[in-house]
Amino acid sequence: MVKSHLTSKQRGAGRAQAEAPWSGAGFPAARHGEQLIAALAACPPDDPGRPALRQRTIEAWLPLAYYLARRYRGRGEPVGDLVQVAVVGLIESIDRFEIGRGTGFMTYAIPSVLGELKRHFRDHSWSMRVPRRAQEVWLSIRGATDALTQDLGRTPTAPDLASRLGVGADQVLEGLQAARVYRPASLSAPANDGDGEIGDLLGACDYGFELTELRMALRAALTKLSERERIMLGLRFYEDLTQQQIATRFGISQMHVSRLLVTTLLRLRHLILEAD
Repeated sequence: MVKSHLTSKQRGAGRAQAEAPWSGAGFPAARHGEQLIAALAACPPDDPGRPALRQRTIEAWLPLAYYLARRYRGRGEPVGDLVQVAVVGLIESIDRFEIGRGTGFMTYAIPSVLGELKRHFRDHSWSMRVPRRAQEVWLSIRGATDALTQDLGRTPTAPDLASRLGVGADQVLEGLQAARVYRPASLSAPANDGDGEIGDLLGACDYGFELTELRMALRAALTKLSERERIMLGLRFYEDLTQQQIATRFGISQMHVSRLLVTTLLRLRHLILEAD
């Protein structure tokens, strides 16, 4: 992120100016700021005094960045972060502005700084990724809702918002749905009925179902084994006898028991997979 390299004293001065009421002509120090912009545009890139002039220009326009950043406070993002984003947008506007276009710097800078703030909300403040169009509609809905509530004396409906924003009602509904993932409720928040937390109402994986299915498949497969195979498996895996102890019971060698167990287990596995 671009840094402005401003001291705390300079930032404090900019904030103090930003709190001053705006005149009908706009930014109170706009005339002085425009003069600095013109001087910066006329200053050659290799001029030794250009960095200092650029710094003074940034400081002169800082109140504009603070003012625009505060327009977005109360939306879940720290004001300090918004100010930083707005200052970055301001610096980029100063560096990119071409005085020969015939427009004032403020006319150019305000949309640029606001665009930077909107991109910040779009890219960093949403808990889930949603389409950019839905994000932008939601941000517009927030501003229009307050204005319409005052004008109509009631909460505006989706058609009211669509008419004010000049979009379709379906786009408004899409934006309202997107708002649900803007700041999802914490799992530790109280449930609606006040009994427990939201996380207590969510289901969890119950591995007992999977174990039950495996047991049913195993039971069906065991019925297809011979009696001697079932007895041998029971002695080995249920009574936990060693292969030598099983061999003594059957009157056969331990090696023979080992081969029978391997063959029986492979057949049992095949029967279970075949059933699936």
